[in-house]
Amino acid sequence: MPKPAYIGRFAPTPSGYLHFGSLVAALASYLDARSVGGRWLLRMEDLDPPREVPGAQTAILQTLERYGLHWDGELVRQSDRHSEYEALVQRLFDQGLAYACTCSRKQLEGSGGIYPGHCRNAGHPRHDAAIRLRVPELIYRFTDRVQGEYSQHLGREVGDFVIRRRDGLYAYQLAVVLDDAWQGINSVVRGADLLDSTPRQLYLQELLGFSQPRYLHVPLIIQPDGHKLGKSYRSPPLPGDQATPLLIRALRALGQPAPVELADASAEELLQWGARHWDAGLIPRTRNLAESQLR
Repeated sequence: MPKPAYIGRFAPTPSGYLHFGSLVAALASYLDARSVGGRWLLRMEDLDPPREVPGAQTAILQTLERYGLHWDGELVRQSDRHSEYEALVQRLFDQGLAYACTCSRKQLEGSGGIYPGHCRNAGHPRHDAAIRLRVPELIYRFTDRVQGEYSQHLGREVGDFVIRRRDGLYAYQLAVVLDDAWQGINSVVRGADLLDSTPRQLYLQELLGFSQPRYLHVPLIIQPDGHKLGKSYRSPPLPGDQATPLLIRALRALGQPAPVELADASAEELLQWGARHWDAGLIPRTRNLAESQLR
């Protein structure tokens, strides 16, 4: 049987503007797809309206266009897919695979982020409660294309996790698995901060009968104070007039140094070069990469 065509995606969250760390992840996913003639889709992960920055969605789209990162097909917004998420939550609840949880943050203090199972067999009604997915006492493992072998015991290291919050908002873990399957994504390229989430997603994929995509987690760009570049740390947004130098710097972060003669190239020319010479095996095998190393 022939291998299915490559389908990848970039899925930004509009809780802020794109920054250099976002560019590294977007560029990696774009080049990984384009290097094999694959499709590169765009999905806006707008699951959390209270955290969304006004105007961020428009700014993200404009920045991608200015940097030559043109996506295929229609933009998908997760805010348009709430009915699909709710149907899945209801199905998992009805099958006894998920349950209502009324635990407060105070009750979970001291648990080290691992849910202790207070509500697992309590039989609470769904009203005014979070919904948690029961996890098995099993190890889930996969081989990342950059980070190598990764494994996690869901019961001991995570515990039953939330798939719908008490305020009615849907959790990332549920939405990303459902949307990747719906869009036919078979190659996921994203930041290494999501490496720890992958075993939960593998379990959901198994539970729902979905195929497992390949994974590639690129290093996070770390600031001098040790924090990753990110919206919560007010990292500077990507300037619209600096596409070529910042793309060259992002290529360097991904182990793909562009020749000096491309310093005056357009963003599109640089991306064409990047797609022709892309080698994921050159990406540094580390979760964190100091921003100072790329200057």
